[in-house]
Parts: sequence; structure tokens; C-alpha cells
Amino acid sequence: MPLERFSAAWREGYVSSVSASSNAQDDGECVFCVLAQEPINEDTGVLWRSDLSFVTLNAFPYGSGHLLVLPRRHVAGIGDLGDDEYRDFSEAIRSTAVALERAYGPDGLNVGMNLGRAAGAGIPKHLHGHVLPRWIGDTNFMTSIGETRVLPESLQSTWQKLHAFL
Repeated sequence: MPLERFSAAWREGYVSSVSASSNAQDDGECVFCVLAQEPINEDTGVLWRSDLSFVTLNAFPYGSGHLLVLPRRHVAGIGDLGDDEYRDFSEAIRSTAVALERAYGPDGLNVGMNLGRAAGAGIPKHLHGHVLPRWIGDTNFMTSIGETRVLPESLQSTWQKLHAFL
């Protein structure tokens, strides 16, 4: 069976943008480090924070409810986390998954990380995990052929649905 390939060229603008490129370097201001200091509110997209980790909306979501879980410290890989940071980060991923299940009632969840540029990380210098709800049939013509994502809610609506659960 041949491998089917679909283009996601609509993502190129983000991945190759000046801000994404500068955030991939150690010499640029990291957008995630800035977010780690922002208040928890709709304007920032930050939903939850501990001393070591935080959860925020993905500004470029693949679908409704797409969240990012990050350590507050600027590290690139899982192995760079201390034991307490790793436990806190892992707990934050679990809490985020539970919150998405409660808020959205999805058919499933994607939980994962792209570690390094070769693995698809848009900002590889700051470790982050993706947690997003999925539904049977949520990849349709618009996504597969039309190279377009249809998001049925605003980021503010996503924040409001999830904040109470985090």
C-alpha cells in the first residue's frame, strides 16, 4: 500500500516566520519564556501555572482545545528537566488531558511532543507538549484536501471552557 501524502503548506508561514525562527535560537527572546511570566487570563491565553510548569492555548491550533504544556524554565529536552520539574510537567500534561475530556467530551486525545526541529518542533529550544481533543471524522475535506483548518470557536471561547477545569 503506497504512503499517501498531504500538504500542510498553510503551516509554513508560522514555522518559517521571523518570530518562530528567532525563538528557535538561543539569542532571541523566547515567546514561551515571556508567556511563563504573563498573568492567567483570556488576553494572554495562559490557563494555569505552577512554580515549575504552565498551560497555555496554542496560538496556532490544529483544532479546538489545542493546548500547550510547558516547563517554566527554558530547556530544550526532557532530559534537561530536573526530577521535580519532570514530575510537575508530567502532572500538568495529565491534568490538561483530564480538563480537555471534561470540557469537550472528545472521542480521543492526542498527547505528544516534537523534540527538535527535525521532529517538527516550531520552537525547538523550549520544551513543550501538545494536548488536544480529537473526534471521529474531525479530519475532513477542508483539512485533507483544502489545506485549511476550520476552527468552530475562538481562542477566547476555548480559554473560557477550560479555565474552570484547570
